[in-house]
Amino acid sequence: MFTAIFGSFESGIIYAIMALGVYLSFRILDFPDLTVDGSFVTGAAVAATLVVSGMNPFIATILAVIAGFAAGCITGVLHTFGKINALLSGILMMIALYSINLRIMGRSNVPLLNQDTSFTTVESSWSKLGIDSALNNMLSAIGLGEFLPNTWGILFFMIIVTFLIKFFTDRFLRTEIGLALRATGDNQRMIRSFSANTNLLIILGLGISNAMVALSGALIAQYGGFADVGMGIGMIIIGLASVIIGEALFGTKTIVRTTLAVIGGAIIYRIVVSMALRVEFLETGDMKLITATIVILALVMPRFMDRYKERKRKAAKHAQRLQELALTPEGKDESGVTIK
Repeated sequence: MFTAIFGSFESGIIYAIMALGVYLSFRILDFPDLTVDGSFVTGAAVAATLVVSGMNPFIATILAVIAGFAAGCITGVLHTFGKINALLSGILMMIALYSINLRIMGRSNVPLLNQDTSFTTVESSWSKLGIDSALNNMLSAIGLGEFLPNTWGILFFMIIVTFLIKFFTDRFLRTEIGLALRATGDNQRMIRSFSANTNLLIILGLGISNAMVALSGALIAQYGGFADVGMGIGMIIIGLASVIIGEALFGTKTIVRTTLAVIGGAIIYRIVVSMALRVEFLETGDMKLITATIVILALVMPRFMDRYKERKRKAAKHAQRLQELALTPEGKDESGVTIK
């Protein structure tokens, strides 16, 4: 159980980068960007192909981010300058990226099992620090010696990377351009009245969003040891599930809190899926069904909770009112009207 939760946490922190990208397009820009399913694979395809060709894995990952940024910008251009519907422009780019990704990889699957990736480099450097032995000895002392992971390096590395991206996102959204981007998602007509170029803002926002998604795809490919042309199917649903779960559980009062909630939502989503797949009557092929169920519950449950809280609030207010009326003389309320 502990091993499964640890693995889910480890992969969840990588998927959290993709969830932050989805948050940027869906929540900040209010743009239903389905490019995500394609740009995720684009990041994986570019990184895997370059790593196999012998390029430094970190440089390959950076180039994957640039490819994702370009894909997002093209979607923005189709919508702003091509005047294509937002949803349709994302779908068109997603379809086009399927063929582009096949061209990049040259085949449907690129294995990385015997290649030096970003994570193998991190593991090699991490093992020299001696932190694994210290952590494992501490956990063994409290009775968790049977559930120790092979290395803690990937987890700590991804926590640092993901939170650096979170802080970058927080700071960016507080800059003048970031505030204009948020205003564009809220009311384009209003921000245009202040001479802001909403077309360029949408293109920039979608570019940054898909750059994050491509980064997540590149890291997942190196983490899993392969890049596959079909690995991005349903990725937009996973991103939305992470955003919705995080917002429902942790709130959205500030940008800093919301981005942290998105990261938490991605981790919780992976843990829930991992636990669900351990149920006897569920199989690996049911993962999409599990994802859809989680999203439905995440969307429906907050509404029921709000209604329940509202009814409870009204009942408490009504009970307080009756108590106040009961304290008035001769069964009359404060205005002197007789209570029947």
